[in-house]
Amino acid sequence: MAEQYAARFPGDALDERPLDRALLHAFAEQVRAAGPAPVADLGSGPGHVTARLHRLGVPVFGVDLSPRMVALARRTHPDLRFHVGSMTSLDLPDATVGGILALDSLIHVPDDRLTAVLAGFHRVLVPGGQVLLGFGSGRGDGTTERQRVTERFGRPMDLDHHYRAPETVAARLAEAGLRVWARVLREPLDGEDRPRACLLAHKAV
Repeated sequence: MAEQYAARFPGDALDERPLDRALLHAFAEQVRAAGPAPVADLGSGPGHVTARLHRLGVPVFGVDLSPRMVALARRTHPDLRFHVGSMTSLDLPDATVGGILALDSLIHVPDDRLTAVLAGFHRVLVPGGQVLLGFGSGRGDGTTERQRVTERFGRPMDLDHHYRAPETVAARLAEAGLRVWARVLREPLDGEDRPRACLLAHKAV
């Protein structure tokens, strides 16, 4: 459904989200200060945010589970690097990535795989490496809300979304050795059905 997705969301959503955009800029500044290692944009989709980071002077590459989405990103941004991969089994060497960006992609990871995913983030990050997570927030009682998606763009599908409170994700990041240094929870904007959480974390030097 890559083409349908790109047609439905043709531009960078950050253009209309100044707070989210400011957090991305803060993340980019921290990555640049930490050194030359690149950012891995996990769940890069059509590559809009990958390209924005590139324009901010950050070396970056995109990773997405969908081969069709990767092909689309390569056509749209031929000067950038994209490859097929999964955050549940990152095919990246240890301590080679200066930052990890995961916007609206962690919701696809079920609870029983979340610890391993965040441990993988820690493994591939250089000391001082940065993490920016953005996701729809779940309830504050520590439980995960699972939402089943059965249709998208007029086509049947079978997909689970997992919504967690920012405190829950922050605790799991800490367990993986990643220290949260900022957290933001904002109210839903037009087209969103729940509050949005953003967490900024880093790996100890």
